[in-house]
Parts: sequence; structure tokens; C-alpha cells
Amino acid sequence: MNNLDDKQPSAVIAVDAMGGDFAPDEVVLGAARASVETPIKIILVGDQSKIEPILEQTEHNPQQLEIVHTDQYITNDDKPKFILSKKPRASMLIASQLCGADQAHGIVSAGNTGAYILSAIKYIPRIEGVHKTAIASAYPTRNEQGRSDPFALLLDVGANVHCTADDLVQFAIMGKIYASAVKGIENPTVGLLNIGKEPYKGGDTLTDAFNMLNSIQDMKFIGNIEGNEILKGIADIIVAEGYVGNIVMKTIEGFGETISHIGRYAFKHRFIWMLGLLALSSGIKQLKKVADYSEYGGAPLLGFRKIVIKAHGRSRAKAITNAIIVAAKTYHDNVCEKMAREIAQYEKQFQRKNVMNCDWKLNFDQ
Repeated sequence: MNNLDDKQPSAVIAVDAMGGDFAPDEVVLGAARASVETPIKIILVGDQSKIEPILEQTEHNPQQLEIVHTDQYITNDDKPKFILSKKPRASMLIASQLCGADQAHGIVSAGNTGAYILSAIKYIPRIEGVHKTAIASAYPTRNEQGRSDPFALLLDVGANVHCTADDLVQFAIMGKIYASAVKGIENPTVGLLNIGKEPYKGGDTLTDAFNMLNSIQDMKFIGNIEGNEILKGIADIIVAEGYVGNIVMKTIEGFGETISHIGRYAFKHRFIWMLGLLALSSGIKQLKKVADYSEYGGAPLLGFRKIVIKAHGRSRAKAITNAIIVAAKTYHDNVCEKMAREIAQYEKQFQRKNVMNCDWKLNFDQ
């Protein structure tokens, strides 16, 4: 996945070494690999006494790796709303502070999602005009557009519960720019997740969003997308409220796990099925690679002036390496600056006021 230009100035990426189910081992191994294979400079934030022994056992480039020590870290059991007061020196918070202080161009963490969002909000400035940030997640499709890769982007998948029409339009703008940079699509298609194809379906928020998206000149908006079309790949980007998007994404993940379970059952209990599975084994391996989240690293949290990548909680070293590479590529492609310009144009076109109408506490009071 390394397609970075060695002649470009090195990106500096802060990595939360203590976040994730397999941290710090897999996170440090992924960062070490990135330090060898790319020109990226990496700041590992975490417990130095745990990080150094891992580095001693693996190949790495010490000129491109720096450790910022802290013995505090956030677990999945920590309630996000208490982290700032209870763990002010947590690795995730310090990594976010490094970004906010312009000591890093981006951040990667596989840790607690709610805490990560609050940490970014606290320390990393938002793009001017952006009302709410959004998590964008890649998922495999049937690729009916014939793209070079079969992944599409769904956002928001959980940063917010409810959204306004303005929010959904901004998500579309940010998703379009991110997909253009990471997937290399010049003018990606955008769809709005709804209960029907007709423009009047879905209530005021979705109908208003439909009309605004349809009126943006540089937006390749293809209209409403229904649930049975999500996996077809007829849109490069699908926009949804976080509540809906999160359910969709977890349903897709659960479906993949169910298929794997059925396959294992068939292999053990049905001889004819076992023969069929053996015949399809090469195709199944290819499908597994396509659906492997480690291939694309992580999900961006869009709307900040710096690159914020959320790696999967179960990320192994490969996924961490790719998340770091994606963060660096996004920085080199000036994605945040492009988002800022297009958001400003949108605000001017619709004469919107810069109102920060966030509802973060709805997500994180649990």
C-alpha cells in the first residue's frame, strides 16, 4: 500500500501506542514497519518501558521513530465523558495535543472510539464552518461502477446520533474530497441513504439534504440510495445520520462473520458442502482479502484541520501500518485544506451561518 513519494517532506504522524485490543505490541510493530518501509516520521505515545522492549525485538528505523512517554492510557471500559478529568495524561490525549500544537500532521489510534472523538474535539481545531465531524468507514461492494477497488465510503457511522440537512451536505463534501484523495477517483458519486428513491421520501431533513446536494454544481449526486443498494457499489460515497450509518456498518460486519460461521459449519457437517467449499476456496480467499479492514487501515474522522484516523479496535500490525500510511497520504494530498475551501464555498452558496450545533453528549453519556 506504500505509494508515498520519498521526495515529499516527511509527514509526522502521532500514534496512540496504548490504544486497541492488541496494544501496545501490534501497534508498535505496525509503527516499526512503517518506519522501515516509508519516509514517515512517527511519534509513539505511550509507556516507554513497554514500547522499547518491543522495538528491540523488531526491525525499525530509529531516525524516524520517537517515543513520548506516559504511563496513563484509556481502555474500552473507560467512560469517555470522564477521561479528561480522570486520565489527563492518557496516551490518546497527548497524541491529540501534539496534533493541536502542530507537532504532528495527523494521529492514529485503535482505542476507545468515544474517547477518541472527544479527545480530538478538545485539542484539534475543527475546519471553519464544519458543524459536526463524521466517521467515514470503507466497506466492500459488488463494484457495479467498475472502480479499481471495490470499496465504497459510508459516513457518518457513529460520531453523531442525529444530524441536520446541513450536516449531511457537509459530510458529502468531506467524503467526496477524502475519496478523491485516497481512492484516486476524480469525481466520486454520492448517494443519500433513504427509505425510497423519490426526492420527497424520508422527512424534512432528508428532503432538504436531497435538494441541496442536487443543487451543488461540483457534486456528482445520484440521488437517494435504498438499503438493498448499499452493497451494489452504485455510489462511491453514501451519506447517512450517524445512528443509521452505525447500524448499517455493524450489520455489514455481522453479515461477514455469519457467512464465515456458516462456512465452518458446512465444512464440518456436510460432505457435499465441504467439496463445494474446497472448489471455491481460492475465491473465498480473494473475498476475504477484499473485506479485510487491515487493507485500508482505518476510518477517518473528517472535519478537523488535522488528519484523524480511527483504526479498528482489533487491528494487528498490518492495519496499523496502513493506517499510518493513509494518514500521511491524506496530509500530502492537502485533504483538510481542500475540505476547508469547499465548505467555505458551500456556506457562501447557501448563506449558512457558522453554528457549532453539536450533540456529542448524546453519544457519550453512557
